Amino acid sequence: MKTRLSLSTVIIALVGLVILLIIIVGVFAGGVLLTPYLIDLAQASPASPPGPVAQPMARLSASENDILAAYEQTLNDIYEAGLPSVVNIQVAQKIEPQTGNMPYNFDDNPFGPFGPFGFGSPFPQTPEEFYRRGQGSGFVWDKEGHIVTNYHVVEDATHVEVIFADGQTVKAEVVGTDPDADLAVIKVDRPAAELQPLTLGDSDTLRVGQVVIAIGNPFGQEFTMTSGIISAVGRTIRSGNSPFSIPEVIQTDAAINPGNSGGPLLNRQGEVIGINTMIISRSGANAGVGFAVPINIARRVVPTLIKGETYEYAWLGITGATLTSEVADFMKLPPDTKGALVVEVAQDSPADEAGLQGSDKILQVAGQEYQLGGDVIVGINDRPVETMDDLIAYLTDETQPGDRVKLDLIRPNGERETVEVTLKARPETGEVTQENK
Repeated sequence: MKTRLSLSTVIIALVGLVILLIIIVGVFAGGVLLTPYLIDLAQASPASPPGPVAQPMARLSASENDILAAYEQTLNDIYEAGLPSVVNIQVAQKIEPQTGNMPYNFDDNPFGPFGPFGFGSPFPQTPEEFYRRGQGSGFVWDKEGHIVTNYHVVEDATHVEVIFADGQTVKAEVVGTDPDADLAVIKVDRPAAELQPLTLGDSDTLRVGQVVIAIGNPFGQEFTMTSGIISAVGRTIRSGNSPFSIPEVIQTDAAINPGNSGGPLLNRQGEVIGINTMIISRSGANAGVGFAVPINIARRVVPTLIKGETYEYAWLGITGATLTSEVADFMKLPPDTKGALVVEVAQDSPADEAGLQGSDKILQVAGQEYQLGGDVIVGINDRPVETMDDLIAYLTDETQPGDRVKLDLIRPNGERETVEVTLKARPETGEVTQENK
C-alpha cells in the first residue's frame, strides 16, 4: 500500500529546510566577521578566562636582584669559611649486659616466645658487649686540637671519632665536661696546620632579628647549613643534664634537629655566638624553637675544661620563682613589686646560713596553687632583680664561689632588709635536688 504525501506537507518541509540553511550560513558568516573583533577584545580585557592560568613571575629590579645575590653570596661565604672548622662527632656508649633473661617483646613474635611450633629459645642471647651509637656536631676551638661540643653528645662515651669536612676521620678523647652548661671538650691528634679554629663573637651584644647560621649534621646529613634569625635572647632553660639552669640562652628559628647538637651558631660575620643544644618540639624534629648556649659562657668554661679541671659555679642554695602580681597581692605587697620569690631554702646552703626564708603557705585559687610567705629578693649587689632569671644570670655571670654578695630582701612581714651571703660552689649533681640554685 503506497503512502501519498499531501501538497501542504511538502511545502512545509521545504520551508523548514530553507530556514535551517539560512541559520547555518548566518552563524558561519557572523563568526568570520566577528572573529578579529573578539580577539582584540580578549587581548584588551583584564578579566581572566575561566580556569587556572599561569601568571608570569614578577621580575626583580636590578637593585633588588643585586641585594638578593649579595645575601646569597654572604651565606655561601660563611658556609665555605666555617666548613673546615665544623666536625661530625660519632660516639659509642657501652651498655652493660643485663643479668638474667632479657624482657621478651611479644610484638616481635605473635606466636609467643617459643615460636610457632612451641619449641626454641624464648630469649635471645645477651651479648657480652653491647654499644649504643650516636652522633652530634662540634667545632675546632684552637690549634691544639681541642673541639667544643655538647655534654650530652659525648656523655658516657667509650669511643669518640671526629669526621672533618675534608673526609679525615680521627679518634678523639674527652678531656672535660660541664653538665650544668651542657658543654664538653674533646681532643684530636691532628697537625696544627690542618686545624682551623672559628672566631668567637660576643653573645652579650645580640639583638632579636639578627641573621644567624647553623652548621651541623642533622639526622646524619653531614655538614648541613640552615639559617634564620635570633628569635629571643636571655632565655633560662634547664640543661637536661643537671638540676641547674643555663641563663642567657639564645633562641633561634634556624632549623636545629637531632645531630645539630654541639655545632656552632654563627652571626653574619661568621663568628660563633652560641653552641646549638636543644629544641622544643612535640615531634622531636625542628618546630622553629631552638636554643644555643651563649658563647660567652663557653669562653669562661672551656679553658677550665681544657685543663682537665671542673668549672665551679657560685651557689646560693634556693628554689625560686618570679614574683607575679597575683602572689604580690596575696602577700599584701605593693602591686608594682618585682623580684624573685624564695620558695625553698636548701639545708646548710649559703642562703640557709644567711637566714633566708622560704615559702610556708600554699593558696589554691580557681584550681591554681600559689606558694606564699617567703623572702622576695629585689636586688643583688645594688643591681635590681625583677625576675628569677635575673638572679640566676647574675650569679652565673658575675660571681664565683667564695664571693660575698648583698641581697636586698622584702621579708614575709613586708619589711625591707639587706643581708650578706657568702656563696659556695655548687654541690655535686647527686647531692642536690632540682630546686636548689
